[in-house]
Amino acid sequence: MTPFGFTPGNSDDSNEPVDFAAMMQQMQQQIQEQFSKLGINATGFGGSTEALPKNLVRDTAKKFATAQGSAPIGANDVSDVEQAISIAELWLNDATFFPQSPNSGSVALARTDWVDTTLAGWQTTVEPLAIGLSSAIGELLNQAQGEADQQENPFGQGNMQIPIGMISALLNSFIGSLVATQLGQAIGGLAGKVTGAHDVGLPLIDGAYPTLVPQNIKEWATDLDIPMEEIRIFHALREAAIARLFAHNPWLVSYIRTAITDYGKGINIDMEAIQEQAQQALESGNGFDPSNPESFTIALNDGIFTPQETPAQRAALTKLETALALIDGWSEEVVTLAAGDRLPNIGALQETLRRRRATSAPAQQLFSSLFGLQVSPRLAREASAFWKQVRELKDVEARDRVWSGILPTADDLLTPESFMKSLEVPDDLSGLL
Repeated sequence: MTPFGFTPGNSDDSNEPVDFAAMMQQMQQQIQEQFSKLGINATGFGGSTEALPKNLVRDTAKKFATAQGSAPIGANDVSDVEQAISIAELWLNDATFFPQSPNSGSVALARTDWVDTTLAGWQTTVEPLAIGLSSAIGELLNQAQGEADQQENPFGQGNMQIPIGMISALLNSFIGSLVATQLGQAIGGLAGKVTGAHDVGLPLIDGAYPTLVPQNIKEWATDLDIPMEEIRIFHALREAAIARLFAHNPWLVSYIRTAITDYGKGINIDMEAIQEQAQQALESGNGFDPSNPESFTIALNDGIFTPQETPAQRAALTKLETALALIDGWSEEVVTLAAGDRLPNIGALQETLRRRRATSAPAQQLFSSLFGLQVSPRLAREASAFWKQVRELKDVEARDRVWSGILPTADDLLTPESFMKSLEVPDDLSGLL
């Protein structure tokens, strides 16, 4: 059996040097064929100079979004959404210190429109991961190539040993496309679930403004004995609140993206460990077939070739998790305050949102697959309680001004009064001199 399903040359001489370029070309062709079967345009797959090929992300996402059914936006949809957002913005004026953000795009989006609208944001957000992986692999190439050059026959005769140089080159050539495919599938899946551009709590559109996905809101409302108008306003409140937060705190956008970049920079690949894992996968008979490019992709997604997490990466993930929980908790507090007694079912709507996120949240699945990040529902609840208590201790303005300083840690969420006192500047500073 030949590792990865390639025959090292056409000669019967087992000592003949391997035509590595030919192997890579064959691998590229096979993977392109796999994507063609899925109806995905994989032109340039494996040969793109982009760390995260935009076309592959878009084509994959649109393919998956279309497969779920993307209803066009009608005049009634636009009217209903415009009315809901208008009401939401009016109510939010008393619930948050941040003013209304100017709307610079469509307020109502079809599922495929949502993909187009958020694609650039996804690209910017996730690209540091692909760059980090490529950089880590690149650092190994010279070392691995030197080792491979010393091997007269890296495959050996009747030997299952997988050469490190080959694995490095394969990963370096295809990792961007694999990440792009995974991201595209995730975005396409999210397109069938999200209720707005800011539903996942990430800054995905420049010049943040509220926009809703009517088709998904209607499906979200299925089996709920709550008036559709009330449900629409609820989602408009959440969407408009987070849009205000991002629009008036541009540093927060940089903060989130920096955390992801720091995670990407910390990627360090132990190629010998990967080689051992691949060897074990081959010998275990668990379905991993190196002759099948699709099997190779699945192995990557399932973690066979997952790099080890470093302490620096763990710190970056903690930073990201806390920020996402603070955003989610703040939006819940603001929406609840804005709704007041105007939405009779606000409690039931918030509980439905929390329950669905805890059980089948596509955004959580995305964070888990890309970062290994699990945003704790408990942390989001603690964040919501934190923001409420800060408002009760101070006022709306003081609560929102927390975003302009040092963000609370997960431990701070449990002691909001102590956290606020830590921000106070003493009247008498003589004791500090």
